[in-house]
Amino acid sequence: MTDALHLALIVLAWGLYGALHSWLAGDAAKAWFGRRRPALLPAYRLLFNLQALVLLIPPLWLTWAWPGAALWHWPDWLAWPAAAVSMAGYLWSLAWYDGMDFAGLRQWRARRGPDGWRDQLVLSPLHRYVRHPWYSLGLLFIWTRDLDAGWLAAALTVTVYLVIGSRLEERKLVAGFGDVYRRYQQRVPALLPRPWRWLRRDEAAELLRLTRP
Repeated sequence: MTDALHLALIVLAWGLYGALHSWLAGDAAKAWFGRRRPALLPAYRLLFNLQALVLLIPPLWLTWAWPGAALWHWPDWLAWPAAAVSMAGYLWSLAWYDGMDFAGLRQWRARRGPDGWRDQLVLSPLHRYVRHPWYSLGLLFIWTRDLDAGWLAAALTVTVYLVIGSRLEERKLVAGFGDVYRRYQQRVPALLPRPWRWLRRDEAAELLRLTRP
């Protein structure tokens, strides 16, 4: 198998994963599932998370099985702190979410629809600087790893997916929170923090207050 074909398979695998992930997260997929398996609809979020983990295996395996030519080596003094920051930021921000709701366990136990985790706007401290901190932390992680041809192909594909996925997610957030979320969009960048665009703590609290009935 040629190097070009390996790279194409890596791009295809990550692209298909992203496309399927976005489709399954959409309302059309949930409605389709609800019509065919109404009794399992409360388990949709739980099943969504499980399939996201399982289907991550093929693209990861392809990326690691064929690294390709080495392109760039990050020094350890930069690579390891970047990995630590990305992981610590992700774990820290989890405290602002209802873990049972986000995982889908609460919906299953309560036998209600799959979207309870989006009923309230979440603005963790990291959300005051970027609108999608998990995506931003993911980009920090993937772009501070040693780059070989396979990882570069994967990183580029995942980056494109995160940019597109963030915009698709924001359509739902605008539909759910209207002008409040539009105000948030105007004040805070999507993925890359900028020193002149951020929310003070009191401003974030005010936006949250406006989303409550």
